[in-house]
Amino acid sequence: MRHLEWNDRYKINVESIDKDHQMLFATMNKLIKISESEDKSEWACREGVKYLKNHTMEHFEHEEKYMQDNQYEEYEIHKRLHDDFRYKTLPALEEELERTCYSEDSVRHFLGVCIGWVVAHTLTEDQVLVKRTPLSRRVKLLPGKEVDALQAVIIQLTREMLGLKAKLIGEQYAGENFGKMICCHFSYRGDKKTRWDVTLILEECLVLKIVGRILNVEYKKVDDMVINVIRYVARQFLEQVRESFPAIDLLKLEKECLLTHEQIVKSFEREEKLCSLLFDTGEGYLVFCVASNGTINSKISPAIDAQHAMGIIQDYLVREKEEQENAKRKILVVDDSDFLRASITKLLADDYEVIEASSSISAIKKIALNRPDLVLLDYEMPICDGKQALEMIRSETDMANTPVFFLTGRGDRESVKNVAALKPDGYLLKTMPEEVIKASIDGFFEKRSKSV
Repeated sequence: MRHLEWNDRYKINVESIDKDHQMLFATMNKLIKISESEDKSEWACREGVKYLKNHTMEHFEHEEKYMQDNQYEEYEIHKRLHDDFRYKTLPALEEELERTCYSEDSVRHFLGVCIGWVVAHTLTEDQVLVKRTPLSRRVKLLPGKEVDALQAVIIQLTREMLGLKAKLIGEQYAGENFGKMICCHFSYRGDKKTRWDVTLILEECLVLKIVGRILNVEYKKVDDMVINVIRYVARQFLEQVRESFPAIDLLKLEKECLLTHEQIVKSFEREEKLCSLLFDTGEGYLVFCVASNGTINSKISPAIDAQHAMGIIQDYLVREKEEQENAKRKILVVDDSDFLRASITKLLADDYEVIEASSSISAIKKIALNRPDLVLLDYEMPICDGKQALEMIRSETDMANTPVFFLTGRGDRESVKNVAALKPDGYLLKTMPEEVIKASIDGFFEKRSKSV
């Protein structure tokens, strides 16, 4: 059973507001319990939604009065966020509930959106009311220094909002496939046809951790509830970043959509990103991309609007499942010989996604970015040989368990003994017939599949 757990992270130490927040958490917990009960009724769900809405409206009034009484300088910004939720988001959700006679899916959609919005807003805007924590958006980005400052903003906001320590590991993310991911894409437009596309990509394991902590349950897979919670967490996250970015601060959100990895790759093929930053949070990867006057359009992925949100999210989950089921295992081939890399790529390309690296240093970067399922590593490379490369791989926590096969051109007993002593997951002689190399790799993956 999922439930929101009130804890010190959410407190702002204003008794009346904290009391309101606790009541909101308790009300959403009751609605979660009703929605997941086997004998739930439309009347019970209807009353739960009505109670939650009424208390939300009261809370907004209390909070706005507190801001006015204390002459809160950013009252208008805060109130604008309240108004967007009470006059746009909630009415659209209520209309959906009525249209579907409070179906299970529509109630889950309602809960996911409310939980994501309330939790994210409590951890961001509400914390600033008493300036207990100077949020990232207080850092105004300066011309010429945007990217450096943006890195600091995202790292700080990841800590404050998600409770995670992020570190930058790549400044030129280009759509590399580091595994299962959720991609939230937002298009902003100004009066003079100025357009900015902002994309937040989260590794699936990170999404499951974030939502699991919010709902105090261990999630094994992404479902519609997870998507709706993370959508609104992502929106609040980007709102905080946006207010620090002068170029897009005043633009209006025109479109929100979810992209698959295939669509992410296509977006990189069509447009140049102003910045594309990859962070490691310790719980999974997070990518932040910004493009000006980009070309992502409705034909690529439909916009999530009030009337079609449930259907679009269900279609997205189906597409993601199909894409993951059809995804090829990734193999990184590391060799200083262009000819050998080309030969192995040609041999494996029909059944595997093959990535290449010409040196050990390049290989470490490719492993971090792409999370390959197997590395074929040349044992005898100049400067940094296979032995040193394997030691680096095994010394890094994030990649220590990556399977590695050595590629060696020497088949004499002493050379094979030296290679085996390093305890790779396997080794292949470059002189082996191609069909033997292919069979060895296929056999490795078949054996791993059976052991899972």
